[in-house]
Amino acid sequence: MNALNPEIAATESLLAFWRDAGVDVCFEDAPVDRTFTPAPPEQKATLKAVASVSIPTDFSGAVSEARRLAAEAGDLDALKDAIAAFTGCPLRDMGASQAVFARGDPKAPILVIGEGPGAEEDAQGAPFVGRAGKLLDKMLDAAGLLDKVFITNTVFWRPPGNRTPTAQEQMVCAPFVERAFSLIQPKAVLLLGAAAAKSVLKTDDGIMKMRGQWREWRLNEGGVAAPALPTLHPAFLLRQPMAKRMAWADMLELAARLDAAD
Repeated sequence: MNALNPEIAATESLLAFWRDAGVDVCFEDAPVDRTFTPAPPEQKATLKAVASVSIPTDFSGAVSEARRLAAEAGDLDALKDAIAAFTGCPLRDMGASQAVFARGDPKAPILVIGEGPGAEEDAQGAPFVGRAGKLLDKMLDAAGLLDKVFITNTVFWRPPGNRTPTAQEQMVCAPFVERAFSLIQPKAVLLLGAAAAKSVLKTDDGIMKMRGQWREWRLNEGGVAAPALPTLHPAFLLRQPMAKRMAWADMLELAARLDAAD
């Protein structure tokens, strides 16, 4: 280590970090996205199958209908039925087998919101029951929060190929998400991943900028509000285990906030 030149010392320290992390190539002839994972054959087939599906460009009617149905739901059971009966979300006709609403304690002090159901969720009719869900439950349990959550998503039908739901698809389903928020009136909201955080908080900020930072989620109607904490999605943590430390810090922050509210 060069102790005389701070810039050289910093560079040597960074190179040592990369070496310890397993980096053995400094550059190549062309940039390579090493985070890219090719879609499996079954996902490619699904995307091809839905490529010709006609998606409406005007969602105003669907949003109005969603608002009407959501407003009429007096409890979470009625809201679940309203979602199942709703035909305005285009994801419904893109291969999903059923609507996937929620799981957890209806009187929970924490509302957890992810982006959308995957294959396991579509098959079982409950959110976060696959690998990512098992990791989520493990983290919640370790933080003492597993029995204090109600878990849902920004959309209720599986996007084809497990892709991220579009802003329009989330907009159509938002009245149901907001109604769940209004019915539960949680003490805190945990937002899993960029898609959920951007949709709920109406922001374009990236998840790395938002995570670990408390923001307020306030409905325009009814005056319902709660502090919301964006964090990394469990599916991302499965791909990037080194990021678990950041997500765990967010879980501990959530637990501390809940304790302070009691």
